[in-house]
Amino acid sequence: MKSQFLIPTLIILGLASCQDKDESAQAPPARPPALVKFVHPVQKEIVAWDEYTGRIEAVREVEVRSRVGGLLESINFTDGQLVKEGDLLFTIDKEPFEAELAAAKADLAQAETERDLAKSNYERGQALLKRNAIAKEDVEVREGDFAGAEARVLSQRARVRIAQLNLNYTEVRAPITGRIADRFVSAGNLISGGSAQSTLLTSIVSVDPIYCRIEADEASVLKYMRLNQQGKRESAREGGVEVEMGLGDDEGYPRRGRIDFVNNTFDPATATMRARAIFDNDDGFLTPGMFARVRLPGRGEFRATLVPEIAIQTQQSFTSILTVGENDVVEVVPVTLGPLQGDMRVVEEDLPADTRVIVSGLTSAFPGTTVNPQPLQEKEAESSPSE
Repeated sequence: MKSQFLIPTLIILGLASCQDKDESAQAPPARPPALVKFVHPVQKEIVAWDEYTGRIEAVREVEVRSRVGGLLESINFTDGQLVKEGDLLFTIDKEPFEAELAAAKADLAQAETERDLAKSNYERGQALLKRNAIAKEDVEVREGDFAGAEARVLSQRARVRIAQLNLNYTEVRAPITGRIADRFVSAGNLISGGSAQSTLLTSIVSVDPIYCRIEADEASVLKYMRLNQQGKRESAREGGVEVEMGLGDDEGYPRRGRIDFVNNTFDPATATMRARAIFDNDDGFLTPGMFARVRLPGRGEFRATLVPEIAIQTQQSFTSILTVGENDVVEVVPVTLGPLQGDMRVVEEDLPADTRVIVSGLTSAFPGTTVNPQPLQEKEAESSPSE
């Protein structure tokens, strides 16, 4: 009877043992900690930059108008070319002005003849007066005639000078060196001259150097003024603040210049103050009207903590970095961002130098989980992989 109960019991125990072995064989292996790469924060002396959008402007811009009116006879430039100061641009018909000059010279010659005659009469009257051969009143009349003739000579000389100037003005020359626009009037047209409402012929803008105008908001200007009071930043009004500029397709800010003007009032409509930087433009590439990116020192040199930009985590208004803490556990560290320095970002927090900031494997690094941290090698840093 005992053997009858023993055999089924052994069979049941054997089946249970086999089932336990099958379940242990089917259980997945434990997942290894995620591999992440980390770097340590960098501390160094830097200059914080403030960035603005600027507009390129010419140092000199001139509207070319004639100082005399007449028939536009010829145009002596190619639209859009570079011109030098004094280059001949337009020619106005000279004949009317040559005739006017000739008439003025003839009148001058007549006036000089009349003056010489009046002078001779006056001198002869003085000689006769000494011998009491003429009345004193007659000599005074001759003196007055001579003075009037001399005045008419001076007047005619001025008229000749004006006629000569008008003749010279029939050649309209470039008032400055720069790049000229297209012609606004064709040859053969009658043009007016001599006033601000005269016919606009063309315009010229200077090329080198060139300005870039920026607008700084009131808060920024107040910051600069406070820093200047504290001796931490030079005033831009003194013309010593260096700035950097880049165009829309430039990498970084390759051009160097300086602030040469700050306005004396805020614009009440925009609450901004206008400032102007000057740059060399010897290659003529910068063109008035272009937009540009401009940055200038926002504060004096200071010691800052920097982390790679790829380490920054942003969720709405919350900004943080992931670090590897004790026992290789991922931790979230809130940070306040400062300016960008290349591919590094300034953070206002004073992070310990041995902080392990995660820069690779971020999608696998969950706060509170254990990871396998490895330092980012220099070659890997150059390629900057985020994962």
